[in-house]
Amino acid sequence: MKMNRWVRLIGSVIAMIMIANLQYSWALFVKPIMGATHWKLSDVQLGFTLFIFFETWMMPLSGWFMDRLGPRIFMSVAAILCGIGWAGLGWAHTLTELYLLYSLAGFGAALIYCGSTVIGLKWFPDKLGLSSGLIAAGFGSGAALFVPLIAYLIRVENYRTAFLYTGIGQAIITLCVAQILVNPKPDDPEVAGKKAGSRFKVRTGAEQFTWLEMLGTPQFYVLYTMMLMMGIGGLMVTAQVGSVADTLGIGKVAFTLAVFINSLANGAGRIFWGWVSDHVGRERTMIIAFSTQALALVSVLRLGRNSPVWFIVLLAIVMFTWGEIYSLFPAASADFFGIRNAGANYSFLYSSKGVAAILAGRLAAQLFERTGTWTVVFYGSATLAFLAALMAVGLIAMPLPSKQARLEPATSAAVKSVEP
Repeated sequence: MKMNRWVRLIGSVIAMIMIANLQYSWALFVKPIMGATHWKLSDVQLGFTLFIFFETWMMPLSGWFMDRLGPRIFMSVAAILCGIGWAGLGWAHTLTELYLLYSLAGFGAALIYCGSTVIGLKWFPDKLGLSSGLIAAGFGSGAALFVPLIAYLIRVENYRTAFLYTGIGQAIITLCVAQILVNPKPDDPEVAGKKAGSRFKVRTGAEQFTWLEMLGTPQFYVLYTMMLMMGIGGLMVTAQVGSVADTLGIGKVAFTLAVFINSLANGAGRIFWGWVSDHVGRERTMIIAFSTQALALVSVLRLGRNSPVWFIVLLAIVMFTWGEIYSLFPAASADFFGIRNAGANYSFLYSSKGVAAILAGRLAAQLFERTGTWTVVFYGSATLAFLAALMAVGLIAMPLPSKQARLEPATSAAVKSVEP
């Protein structure tokens, strides 16, 4: 049966929604886990760091295979891994068990995230920013659908029940939608000949880079550094929002509402900025969004103390101007390095999230435990966001990567060596 590319996109979005809880509802579980086990905040948050590590660093391993074999079989296996890992967290009686189960869920999430992103990049070369934004929004906002349910289950039953029910449900739905997710054929009329259109020129290269060729370009390392610096602030807020709320005197109701709104803002930002980037260019969009993120991070501690309204609003702005990195960077990767190997190429950029998680998870918690304040963490994250905006200015001046440019110096040297 012929299936429209938009149906496949919707399937990818649903798959991303199903794994959103693994990251974005974690904050609801931290305090109940600590209360039941008496583990330290930094020890519990090491589990979050390990989840992000496996969710990001396993992507380069899977991206190459998905570019060639398609995502269906990998995402089917991933659905089972995520279900076992997430549902099993409620019965983790030691930190080792917590780390192993959350890491297993992270590996499954890597396969689902990579497969869904591949669908967007390969089926929508004419709408890279929008398609990447919609898929990333499924991950960024999906938890909003489950936060009220999870909060209710934790309050009425316990956190173990919340892990179990959501883990099983998400696994079943992901397994079903994975069956329609395949790569397009080169001559598919829905894909062939489609290119992005824009009032401003969205820079796109004509050459197709393999991941190895991409790693030999300076443009990759500029993009990687920018994504790393931007990743820290949002991940820190995602992991630590509960402890930040306690420190700033924010009540439980406002905290739960903030987690819910953060998810919506995160997803909305991914769609909005992705769409904007299709019209004004990736770099210009980065400059605006990253600068706004820096201002919002600085403002949280200044205006959010003992003010639930400012706390909720400013955190929403932080998430609205952070989540877009997961729509802008896959689109930029395809612009710079081509569509053919988009899954493998973007997966290397996405691995920056694993590095950011080390700083945003346990290290941020340890800094708070030692200083009793979040000032260093928030101001440091704001500084990195501002530097990323400055690097986006420099990125505009950089030429698109070219294999020919890399070959010319070597060719010229060879010609000179044979001249009499």
